[in-house]
Amino acid sequence: MRHVEENQKKDAKALFFIQQAVDETIFPKVTLAVTSREVWNILKTKYKGSTKVITIKLQSLRRQFETLNMKASETFQEYLAKASSIVIQMRAYGDKIFDEVVVAKVLRRLPFKFDYVVATIKESEDLATFSFDELMLSLQVHE
Repeated sequence: MRHVEENQKKDAKALFFIQQAVDETIFPKVTLAVTSREVWNILKTKYKGSTKVITIKLQSLRRQFETLNMKASETFQEYLAKASSIVIQMRAYGDKIFDEVVVAKVLRRLPFKFDYVVATIKESEDLATFSFDELMLSLQVHE
């Protein structure tokens, strides 16, 4: 019985802190919640979306990732920032995209004038264990 009371106190405390932290526009929606879990679910739906919304957002992000190309006017930094942003968003929505896939995609989509850079990276690195961060550093060095 004591364990249940402790959990109720902890939940009430968590509920209080969450309610204190939310924006004024969200607060009316979370005031009716009785447990911190309910508030969490409300916030998750509000900011992340329902399962259907998440699926649609992931499809859109995957499409952006698949069609991502480095433009002739872009620097490596700009291209990598764009790729990184898409990958971070995909992961935030639950996609388990691996660095190996990201690295291969980024290298494939570099313009032909950077074939020597791609060849150098492929020769000197094990792409199966090469992280996206390592790729960004390597491309910035070549730039």
